[in-house]
Amino acid sequence: MTLRIVFRRAAKSEFENAANWYEVQRTGLGEEFVSEIEQALAQAAAAPQRYPVVLGDIQRTVARRFPFSVYFRVRSDTLVVLAVFHGRRNPTIWQRRG
Repeated sequence: MTLRIVFRRAAKSEFENAANWYEVQRTGLGEEFVSEIEQALAQAAAAPQRYPVVLGDIQRTVARRFPFSVYFRVRSDTLVVLAVFHGRRNPTIWQRRG
């Protein structure tokens, strides 16, 4: 069973801001970023047990082409996205959201 995907407000904002930034860098790159993150989330929603626990019950999937990780937790039939986070940012920012 594939889990339903829900974004926390901060995670949605990070995702949109990153997509916009990439789009400014090169036309179409923002769309490629969105596709990459959506694919990573779809795979995590289909088989969340495949992804490592990084803090408490929070798990992580890593984008292949972009230096971003997606942090999530599973609640019932839902994958809750806590952060769409660039690898060079301070991780304590997303950790406080747990």
